Amino acid sequence: MPVVSREKKRVLRSEAWFNDTTDPGATAIYLERYLNFGLTHKELGTGRPIIGIAQSGSDLSPCNRHHIDLAVRVKEGIRDNGGVPLEFPLHPIQETGKRPTAALDRNLAYLSMVEILQGYPIDGVVLMTGCDKTTPSQLMAASTVGIPSIVLSGGPMLDGHYQGACVGSGTINWIAREKYAAGEIGVSDFIALAASSAPSIGHCNTMGTALSMNCIAEALGMSLPGCASIPAAYRERPQMAYATGYRIVDMICEDLTPSMILTDEAFKNAIRLATAIGASSNCVPHLIAIARHAGVALSESDWDRHGANIPLLVNCQPVGKYLGEAFHKAGGVPAVIMELISGGLMNPSCLTVTGQSHSENLNKISNIYVNRDVISTLSRPVKENAGFIKLKGNLFESAIMKVSAIDDEFRKRYLSNAEDPDAFTGRAVVFEGPEDYHKRINDPDLQVDEHSILVIRGCGPLGYPGSAEVVNMLPPDRLIKAGIRNLPCIGDGRQSGTSGAPSILHASPEAAAGGGLAKLRTGDTIRVDLKLRTVNAKVDVSTWAARESVYFIPEDQTPWQEIYRGLVEQLSDGGTVRGATKYRDTKRSVPRHSH
Repeated sequence: MPVVSREKKRVLRSEAWFNDTTDPGATAIYLERYLNFGLTHKELGTGRPIIGIAQSGSDLSPCNRHHIDLAVRVKEGIRDNGGVPLEFPLHPIQETGKRPTAALDRNLAYLSMVEILQGYPIDGVVLMTGCDKTTPSQLMAASTVGIPSIVLSGGPMLDGHYQGACVGSGTINWIAREKYAAGEIGVSDFIALAASSAPSIGHCNTMGTALSMNCIAEALGMSLPGCASIPAAYRERPQMAYATGYRIVDMICEDLTPSMILTDEAFKNAIRLATAIGASSNCVPHLIAIARHAGVALSESDWDRHGANIPLLVNCQPVGKYLGEAFHKAGGVPAVIMELISGGLMNPSCLTVTGQSHSENLNKISNIYVNRDVISTLSRPVKENAGFIKLKGNLFESAIMKVSAIDDEFRKRYLSNAEDPDAFTGRAVVFEGPEDYHKRINDPDLQVDEHSILVIRGCGPLGYPGSAEVVNMLPPDRLIKAGIRNLPCIGDGRQSGTSGAPSILHASPEAAAGGGLAKLRTGDTIRVDLKLRTVNAKVDVSTWAARESVYFIPEDQTPWQEIYRGLVEQLSDGGTVRGATKYRDTKRSVPRHSH
């Protein structure tokens, strides 16, 4: 892509605030207040690019807290390339801190950021992402407004260790739950195990939703090459912050906007990369949401169509052995992209924030060392055909399953019948939300055995509200003690990206929206057929049609919960705000004066 010469003057969006010669009165009002903390008229009113720094770090967001320090290096990069940085805070989103779920906050943060980017004198923006939903919310907003934008992720924590073993954030919690239920550890050991997985600043060091989404941002072309996997504590992270700040100024000169990068082919690339790294199931609705705001039609069927046959290349927890630090040392996203391109599985010509394509970026990286224990080759992958598949039937119109999470034990128990391969039936045991599950899972009257299918409803965007990570349900303690650590699970909510359980997730429409899960009863037989991509309750058609729907919706606790429920769409549609996706490139319309 040709670079616009700086000798050729471009009228910047911020000049409508700070340099409007047709209305000096309005200019004076905007300008004078931005001078009161030390900025000068020369900086703001003479056509220098004004760069917003979307700061998502705070004490409420420990995964992103170090962004406060990284922003300093971003500012220095911006300054050194002739721009003027203006840092602003974002609504905090911390998956492990917010109740009832941080998924509520993704859309709230999106709406808030759109108003910031649209209503303030900002020519371009650095998106500081990290924990889970900070990445999609900011990319959604950047797509809506359409100003030049670049992602700077905060990076994963250093690898965790406990008594000599590699311990991954989040993933160890699910393992510890099993050990605790089996009576192998007590409460103090449980806490010690969990804490050992978080040895430094940064987000999850597993291939959970945080690292997955930041890898996807790089695959989309929205980050500088190699950005996603640099551990938060490494010196290369503030170096990347500086480079990102420096680059955004040039992007404004080039008028390189998200719509030029976030194309249909870019999203297909992201799906393929997501499969190859063993990405979190939460990436499915997040990427669909980003695509819809970018004007690209993307669905769960596209995840199946473009990703189901892609192999798993990255050997990282929760579906592998290693963690984020090892992934970075092994070559990170550039190494995976290079392997996919070599096999013709990724489009090398898609434009990125560098102003060049993926293949051009790789040609400039001469020192990629690839550790094949961590990032394997296409000829010897970790798993074949490891993507996400879309399922449907009388329980839902759409749901997803992460095939790479199917381990040998699960496959042997449920998917290895020679007369009916890749399919199984089971007796449904239905729970009305996580409280009901925790209260009753060990009730002997439920008669849960290895042929049961655990079903949880009331956990979607409407029912929870927000869709919570509660579908990864353990078997009763007695089964865990007998060595059965996983049962098939189905739910209309989400599952933590750090969990390796092969659950059927995001059932849409959810029970609270009239989906088939609301008609299911404990004792019904469910058939799951992965070949046909179907999940059905084996209930007589007339009986099924006559059944009353059952689901529980708790009362709203805040104004936003009520607003959210009134506007949110289903997870199959990305859980976006109804009507919001029609707004695109809103920067073309400068807001009216405030005085």
